[in-house]
Amino acid sequence: MLPKLEGYAAALLGNLDEVTLTTVVAQLASLERLVLAQPELHGMLSDTSLTGVVRGQVLREVLADKVDATTLRVVVYAATVAPAQEVASAIAELAQTALVLEETGAISQRSLGLLAARRRVAGYADALLEDTATDEFARIEEELFRWARTVEENVELRRVLLDRDAPLGSRLGLLDELLAAKVSPVSLRVARYVIEGGRPRDVVGTLDFIVDYVALARNWRVARVFTARSLDDAARADLVRSLVALTGTDVELQVAEEADLLGGVLVEVGDVRLDASTRGRLSALHDAVAAGHFYESALNRND
Repeated sequence: MLPKLEGYAAALLGNLDEVTLTTVVAQLASLERLVLAQPELHGMLSDTSLTGVVRGQVLREVLADKVDATTLRVVVYAATVAPAQEVASAIAELAQTALVLEETGAISQRSLGLLAARRRVAGYADALLEDTATDEFARIEEELFRWARTVEENVELRRVLLDRDAPLGSRLGLLDELLAAKVSPVSLRVARYVIEGGRPRDVVGTLDFIVDYVALARNWRVARVFTARSLDDAARADLVRSLVALTGTDVELQVAEEADLLGGVLVEVGDVRLDASTRGRLSALHDAVAAGHFYESALNRND
């Protein structure tokens, strides 16, 4: 299983009650068979021309109101993060993981290399952040950063937490004793999974990686919108729908009016900049004319 999907599944499946888990196990097994039996569905999930976000959204529409919320979340995540050729096998691996959890009461954590283990913890964090308000992200970053510095600076604490021969329960118990009353539930769960799902000798490195990861996720949850004139509710709703389709996650708008844009909007979300302003179009036209492209294209139209 892909490391990110493994961590995501651990966060969601490992938190289910017995009745819900039984339901999810049956639904994932049915979905595995459905993907194999339906050429159109299998073709869509394996279509390399579609982005992962689009595959996930299509699958969400197909399964909406037909399966348990957890089933929907894990298969949509699988369709989003897995390469197109591996989506069907990722769903099959989810079904097997859920079945093993139901039978044994545990999800085994494979031994992974450093980067793969960090990605597994990132997948776990993804599942928790989906249910977390954006304004809580900064607190989570700060709490995990402070915990990383505490571990880094305390030789005895670092010795205990990084001892892969020490029982996992004792390491988690020490972590709970030090953090439970001081950080948010999300920060506590992530810090615990760094011990469970990360590399034993990479606790500080994984914590720092997740701090940066949460900061990046926050940037994708907040869209900075610059507009020449105010947006009404309908325009805001349309813009949010478009950005959700682009990013695959809920997006909050931070709107600022800038008259010199002349018209349209300029949107910055994550590392994407979308310039649909009049000023931007005029600038692009100016660049095209300056480079001779406008004259050349005009000649081509008269051929």
